[in-house]
Amino acid sequence: MTIRVAVCYGQPNDPAAFDEYYEQVHIPLASKVPGLTEYTWGKVATLDGSEPPYYAVANLYFADQEALMAAAGSEEMAAAGADVANFATGGVTMFTQEESSVLR
Repeated sequence: MTIRVAVCYGQPNDPAAFDEYYEQVHIPLASKVPGLTEYTWGKVATLDGSEPPYYAVANLYFADQEALMAAAGSEEMAAAGADVANFATGGVTMFTQEESSVLR
């Protein structure tokens, strides 16, 4: 079982500026968080074409709760967290989830 931190970004004031900053500045910064086993992100769309609740979602994976807690207390996580205010003009929602693979 792994632990996932989902970071859901609201619609930014300037999507092109968000994308550029996220890819050029935030990804390199957040990638330094100790204990990360995987880091993905992507823009959100709905199946029915309606307005999605978020602009983009990032997923940060850790081996277990202990690894997440160690990362949460790190300087790297503090720096990545502080950086969010520099580009997430549409707000951000974060949550954790224990994940288990159901396909073998």
